[in-house]
Amino acid sequence: MPHPATPLHFLITGAGRGIGRGLSRLLLAKGHRVFLIDSNKTELDHLVATHLAPTFAKDAFQPSLTNLRNPDEITSAVAQAQEFFGAHLDVLINNAALTGTVHGSGGAVTRFEDLSLADWTASLETNLTAPLLLSQACVPLLRKHPGRKNGGAIIHMSSTRARQSEPLSEAYAATKAGLVGLTHAMASSLAEEGITVNAILPGWVNVMNECKEADEGGVGWEDGLSEEDHAWHFSGRVGKVEDVLGAVEFLAREKFVNGAEIVLDGGVSRKMVYPE
Repeated sequence: MPHPATPLHFLITGAGRGIGRGLSRLLLAKGHRVFLIDSNKTELDHLVATHLAPTFAKDAFQPSLTNLRNPDEITSAVAQAQEFFGAHLDVLINNAALTGTVHGSGGAVTRFEDLSLADWTASLETNLTAPLLLSQACVPLLRKHPGRKNGGAIIHMSSTRARQSEPLSEAYAATKAGLVGLTHAMASSLAEEGITVNAILPGWVNVMNECKEADEGGVGWEDGLSEEDHAWHFSGRVGKVEDVLGAVEFLAREKFVNGAEIVLDGGVSRKMVYPE
């Protein structure tokens, strides 16, 4: 795979596992430089030791153990990124999120009434407030200036759950929908800075293989997926991290795309479903 003539600088949150881990690895393989943020030390350390350090140059990546619910830690992480990149960032990907069915301190929540304020707040701070604070902190690294014709790009990783839901997903759906609104508002506010702001709305992107446990168990991308799972999609298969990479590369390059949403779900959200 050819490397770009000029490597781009990417900052990715939630980089220790899932979509963030896959994107980080694939971008590094294309010759880009990546600053990786995650709050899970076990996953982040495993990613670096197993996938990154043996393969990529030391100056191509830098991990940062950061609690995105702590504004001071966000400020510190961006300062580290500025030192690593040298005052210019090309793409900020706000990917980190609390995902899945709501869980409370006593286990899985089984009723809407049991959603606690603490769980709601954790999702709000991680999934929506952190992208805002990170974006604010990264503007000086992303903006255009006399020596830089175009500014950088901010990509919010939303979800098709911003538009459709299953039971007990209130915090996740609300914050992912909030990212859609934040996207077009920021695109308007940052237009004069030359910074584009867009959102990717993934559907079913299988990342069960993108974690430490899967590595140790030898889990592959196709494991656990049935023919019916693939056939459910107009595109004939469940999504891959490579599909998200394609959207990221497009949004990093195309400056006329701004304030937009790219739905990445193989057509599922456009599929008519009748009761059986």
